Amino acid sequence: MKIVYLGDIVARCGREKVMQTIPQIKQDWQMDALIVNVDNVAHGFGCTPKIAKQFLDAGVSAIVTGDHVWNQKELLEFLNDNNRIVRPLNYSDNLAGVGARVIPLDSGQKILVVEVVGRVFMEAVESPVFKVEQLLQKYQLIHDVDAIFIDIHAEATAEKQAFARCFDGCVSAVIGSHTHVPTADSVILPKGTAYQTDVGMCGNYDSVIGFDEKAPIERLRDKSSPMRLEPKGGNAQICGVFIETDNKTGLAVKISPFKY
Repeated sequence: MKIVYLGDIVARCGREKVMQTIPQIKQDWQMDALIVNVDNVAHGFGCTPKIAKQFLDAGVSAIVTGDHVWNQKELLEFLNDNNRIVRPLNYSDNLAGVGARVIPLDSGQKILVVEVVGRVFMEAVESPVFKVEQLLQKYQLIHDVDAIFIDIHAEATAEKQAFARCFDGCVSAVIGSHTHVPTADSVILPKGTAYQTDVGMCGNYDSVIGFDEKAPIERLRDKSSPMRLEPKGGNAQICGVFIETDNKTGLAVKISPFKY
């Protein structure tokens, strides 16, 4: 299976760039599954049903979110009703949506798309390891699905690395998001799981993680600064990763980060 994942899409400029580039991405990578992260797509904070539907209509296979999933209240009903969007698995089961979905693909294959959030420097959540261990009691590579893709939306590099090694050989890929800066450590781990600490963002890189630099600079000078973060428009760059799996094992045979 060929999988493309695009990192956190930030605000209008990132959204428009991704929408414009999806046909080129499909042509270049000939993928079976296209997954995008929409955690910052609605003016930098969360996503709306309208925006999510635009991506799905453009040919996106599955949507993942993150810690801003609750920022746009109108998304809550959409999380329950749409079967191609996931929110972090390790939030309470009592909240809207689910953290894992089996996505049927045009190729006839099935991919399990999972998302978790980290615990370091993040709000209180259940253990991502425990929740994924529970999930994998129900889904096994090849036996139940052709590929398993996990997005770990987290701050700490070490936490992402440790999480990936917990599931090396059990899932096709563990790819990090949230910090908006692409890391140069893409690798296939010893037992066959593709990994990258952070895929990067789709947004304006002449910024502070996609936001205008004025507010972050003022907050750095004075922690009590009232300035609000505002997304930065202008030219956007797309960062993503391509993963290819072995159809006999479901494990990775190739990982290639890319930029547009």
